[in-house]
Amino acid sequence: MFQMATETGKAPQPPAPANGPAQKTAVTVLAAISVCHMLNDVIQSLILAIYPMLKTSLALDFAQIGFITFTFQATASVLQPFVGYITDRFPTPYSLVAGMGSSLAGLLLIAFSTTYTTVLLAAALIGMGSSVFHPESSRVARLASGGRHGTAQAVFQVGGNFGTALGPLLAAFIVLPYGQRSLAWFSLVALLGMGMLAGVGAWYGKALKLRPISSAEESAAIAALGRRKVAKAVIILVTLTFSKHFYLASIASFYIFYLVHTFDLSLQTAQLYLFLFLGAVAAGTVIGGPIGDRIGRRRVIWWSILGVLPFTLALPHVGLVATAILSVIIGLILASAHPAIIVYAQSLLPGRVGMIAGLFFGLAFGIAGIGAALLGRLADETSITFVYNVCAFLPAIGLLAAFLPEMSTPSARPADEKPPLPAKNPQI
Repeated sequence: MFQMATETGKAPQPPAPANGPAQKTAVTVLAAISVCHMLNDVIQSLILAIYPMLKTSLALDFAQIGFITFTFQATASVLQPFVGYITDRFPTPYSLVAGMGSSLAGLLLIAFSTTYTTVLLAAALIGMGSSVFHPESSRVARLASGGRHGTAQAVFQVGGNFGTALGPLLAAFIVLPYGQRSLAWFSLVALLGMGMLAGVGAWYGKALKLRPISSAEESAAIAALGRRKVAKAVIILVTLTFSKHFYLASIASFYIFYLVHTFDLSLQTAQLYLFLFLGAVAAGTVIGGPIGDRIGRRRVIWWSILGVLPFTLALPHVGLVATAILSVIIGLILASAHPAIIVYAQSLLPGRVGMIAGLFFGLAFGIAGIGAALLGRLADETSITFVYNVCAFLPAIGLLAAFLPEMSTPSARPADEKPPLPAKNPQI
């Protein structure tokens, strides 16, 4: 395994051999796992993107729409930490293929669903696929990072953000014109992902032959700060994740309805505005990882969550053009926190890479799911506009970032670590 020193520098690891498989194929593997993340999240985003169609065809109310999101997100969030915990001890390289297979089954089921129950079952299958994919893929990204953990995490996550952003475009130009059953065409996306993940799994199996982090090394990393400070930091990170993703749930699940209700847009036009916001989220993810590697993750977390507050407060009170501009700014700033949060937490508990990834990805899904269900109920009782006014205050929770322990600012690359070079003939 690559050098896995914490940001405190208290538990340095000997670097992997320069000619090890992880070093030689780092760039290729990172690109492959990011593309697979994109394909995985394209499938997931199609659920959100076809909500207006499902609402009409199945005569659903906002609470039922929110519960679809809850089913998908809760399935993923409950299982992800357990998957990460188990694979920390018993890594399973080809589980990535199985996870994508579950998403494939869910996609085909939702394409031919004629009842609300089958839609929920399909959402649960896609959630199960996500619960397997994210912890193991995050570990692969860290293995292939060459020490640039924030950058690698950002590259991995931006694939998912880009896939999520593609969902509204695909819905606008394929699913809406051709109907619900056109979702079955995207089974080709899942099959492509399964093929690529089989190759990634083969590389992953070879990389696992390198020395993993031991429990003694994890204990040394915890001792550098003290167990109480580590526990407090994790609780703060969980709370910040809550504020970030609860707010994002209000955008992802109800932005289209908000635009249609407030500005009388067509569904197709509203999908394009949602794509604009989700594209900004993808860009913010790319920016956040490398900046965290250079100036420190605590600073990125602080400014990204609290810094977005003025813009979220203004969003419900402006016109269409300003709404589009503010949503882009919000997406850019807010999304930059997630790679920093993941890597910061993994630095606190370096022997629990999969469990931490599963916990925080799971929290992201679970909070978004619970948020969608609660906000859907609130929207039914009040209005979509009221929901956006309430959620605007959530980023104020970012003040808690002031209590995170200050880590030493990471350098661009450890001095004793050689940069990863792609193989002449990379095999993944």
